[in-house]
Amino acid sequence: MERKLQVVVTGASSGIGYWTAYRFAVDHGADVIAMGRRANQLESLRKKVLEVGVKGKIHPIQIDLEEAENDSIYNNVYNHFKSVDILINNAGVLIKKPLLEITRLDLERTYRVNTFSQVSIVQALFPLIREGGTKHIINISSIGGILGTQKFSGLSAYSSSKGAVGILTECMAEELKEFDIKVNGLAFGAVQTEMLSSAFPGYIAPISDVDISRFVVDFAINGHQYFNGKVLPVSSSNP
Repeated sequence: MERKLQVVVTGASSGIGYWTAYRFAVDHGADVIAMGRRANQLESLRKKVLEVGVKGKIHPIQIDLEEAENDSIYNNVYNHFKSVDILINNAGVLIKKPLLEITRLDLERTYRVNTFSQVSIVQALFPLIREGGTKHIINISSIGGILGTQKFSGLSAYSSSKGAVGILTECMAEELKEFDIKVNGLAFGAVQTEMLSSAFPGYIAPISDVDISRFVVDFAINGHQYFNGKVLPVSSSNP
C-alpha cells in the first residue's frame, strides 16, 4: 500500500495556503495539517475536502505563528503526524504604509510573521521532517523581495521581509543538506488573494490563488529532485 503524503501548510485560512492545502488533499490524497489564525476558515476547508469524498484529509490547527513557541508548534503537529514529508511556509502579513509612516511595531510584526516564523517552524518540525519521505521545505516569498525587481510604494516592510526570506532559504538549504532535506523558495508576483485585494482595492491580478496552488503542489512534490537552495521567480507579469 502506497504511503500517504503528510503535509504541513501554514497560512491556510485563506488564499494560496487554503487552496494549496485543498489541492494536496483532493488531488493527491494527502493528509494535511492546515495551520492558520481563523478557525472558521480552517473548518470550512476541512468540510470542503470531506464533501469531495477523497482519501485525503485536512487536520485544522488554529495557531498564531507570530506568537507561538516551538514546543507548541511541535506538539500540535505531533498529535497528528510522526513525520512530515512537505512543509509549505506560507503564512504572511502585508502592512501597506508609506516609508515615512511605518512604525517599529509595523516592521516587527511583518518580520515576525513573514520571516521569523519560518525559522521557528523549521526548528520545531525538524525532527519530523528528518523522518519524512520527500523532505522538502517550500518558503513562500515575493517578486518584490528579489533585488532589482520593480518596487511599489507602501511595501517597504513587506518586500524587505520577503527579501530576507530569500537569503534565509539559501542558508536553510546549506545547513539542512546533511540531513537530505531540500529547501527552496517560490517568489510570486501578483496573485489574486484576499491579502492583495485588501492592500490594492480594485486591482485584478493575472492569476488566482486557486490556479497558483496547483503549481505550488506540483513543485513541492517534484521540485526537490531538481532544485535546492533556490528562490524561483513565479510571475507572468510585472509584478
